[in-house]
Amino acid sequence: MTDRSPAARLPVFDRAHATPEQEVVLDEILSGPRGNLNGPFLGWIHSPELAQHAQRLGAFCRYRTGLPLRLSELAILVTAARWQAQAEWYIHYPIALQAGLPAATAEAIRTGQRPDFEDADDALIFDFATELYEAKRVSDATFRKTVERFGHPVTINLVSLLGYYALVAMTLNVFDMRADGQTELPFPE
Repeated sequence: MTDRSPAARLPVFDRAHATPEQEVVLDEILSGPRGNLNGPFLGWIHSPELAQHAQRLGAFCRYRTGLPLRLSELAILVTAARWQAQAEWYIHYPIALQAGLPAATAEAIRTGQRPDFEDADDALIFDFATELYEAKRVSDATFRKTVERFGHPVTINLVSLLGYYALVAMTLNVFDMRADGQTELPFPE
């Protein structure tokens, strides 16, 4: 754990002094499928318009991409590992395991290795995300396989999910944010 705290990079947010715009965002997040403010939200709340757009995009990317939860969470873990986003990994690792992602697969991703995949869909999502992050493009072969397996709308949603969680990772990293209850770091600092 670093000796820095989010308060060192962000003003402390006190809901008792929230603006009406901040209250609207907080209420929408807390009444939505997340039900908590864990993650980047207490950073984004200092820019309520951004927070509103980002949290709505995030709800779509997390819950309505058309991908099974296991595959969405795998893509999020690839992103968290690429960015070494401590809180993103901490929050999504147990969700990925609960959704059926093997622990050995997650551990390989965390340590920057290619997992030995038992599931072809897992391998395809990993390859898509990895190619996009490494080459800044996706090969014709991987793109074709992804569209054949999931269709264009879900492929578009996958790109959006990867972009959204990169934004989350950047926010968490820049403001040195940790997840509620996080005492251990999955990545060295």
